[in-house]
Order: sequence, then C-alpha cells, then structure tokens
Amino acid sequence: MIVHRLTVDGRDYFLPDPVTELRGQILEAIKAGGGYVTIPPLRGGPGLDILFSPGMPVAWSQIDVGGDGADAGEAEHAMPIEDDSFSGL
Repeated sequence: MIVHRLTVDGRDYFLPDPVTELRGQILEAIKAGGGYVTIPPLRGGPGLDILFSPGMPVAWSQIDVGGDGADAGEAEHAMPIEDDSFSGL
C-alpha cells in the first residue's frame, strides 16, 4: 500500500490516494498568491485547512507501507517524487 506524505513548512501530513487533484489545488493556491486548501485525512475526519503561499516549502513523497510480503525492516521507505511544479513560484 502506498501512502503519500506532504511536508509543508516542516510538518508532515499523510494522505490517501489519489493526490492528483489535491496537488492541483495547492499549485493554484500558490499561483493565486496564497489560499487555503483542505487536506483530506488519511482515515475519517473533517480534514485540515492549510494556508499555502508563495515561497512556502512544500515537498511530496510516497511511502510503501508494505502489504506485498516485504520484510518488516523493508516495509517503510520513502521514494521521493521528482516534481518541480512548485519550484517556479
């Protein structure tokens, strides 16, 4: 199972799949000079509104939390996503 990690200004948020629409919302908020985006919860709940603004450090990564028979020591490892769609802002 893949879990997405969004790191915003040094804080981690774990997200369910898919994240494509959320990434677009964050990018649009930054392009507009700032805005709130609701981050959905990993499991049930109302989510969290985060104010995104230009220059705010934002990073995406994926974590494989196992489920394919991997050893417990190998069950969680980060795989960075090469996406610089936020770098020009």
